[in-house]
Amino acid sequence: MANIRIKSQWFRSGTAKTPQQTASALAFIVWRVTQNMLKQMRSAHFDIDIGPQYFAFTREVLVFLAHVLDRMAFERMGSEERGEFIHALVRRLAEVLQENEDNLLGEPPAGQPSHYDEFIDLFNELADHYAEFGFGPDGPDFAFVRYLGHRIEALMPQKDQRWVVDQIMATEVPEAVEMLQRAMRDVLSTEARAPRAARSATSGD
Repeated sequence: MANIRIKSQWFRSGTAKTPQQTASALAFIVWRVTQNMLKQMRSAHFDIDIGPQYFAFTREVLVFLAHVLDRMAFERMGSEERGEFIHALVRRLAEVLQENEDNLLGEPPAGQPSHYDEFIDLFNELADHYAEFGFGPDGPDFAFVRYLGHRIEALMPQKDQRWVVDQIMATEVPEAVEMLQRAMRDVLSTEARAPRAARSATSGD
């Protein structure tokens, strides 16, 4: 993911962000990271076809990364702030996913859950599962990441199942988590940051 550029720093001097502002900024980043992961997986010749499989993959990765951010928030926020943050984050991710899924696949038939509700339900369903796994300074532990890998494995054609868990665990997740750690730090920072023109002049660009 070294080729993806993410804006995660705000030009607001000395001002703490509300949980909702933090969630909005990070939801955008999570979406970008997920889309880049999809692109890299397809470039590595894993078959992820546009359609239901594409969005099933997207939902799984978004849920996983939301739970990763929840663990990061646990280390950085009070319980009330963290609750507001994760609630706003998951709702915003559900909105973005629904917009994209409705546009490409159409709205579900009458009587079926919306794509928004489907995402919320999956997040809640997997909350207890991900809660069982460890999380340290370097991010989610082996079992945490392997669980995502096996869930993705179930979505893949048979020819890809042998390799996809290793790809998720060894390449995709470490890069995604590193990006989110940096983004969380930058978004939560209240340190004043010089405008772009001033930074360029200082650096000689």
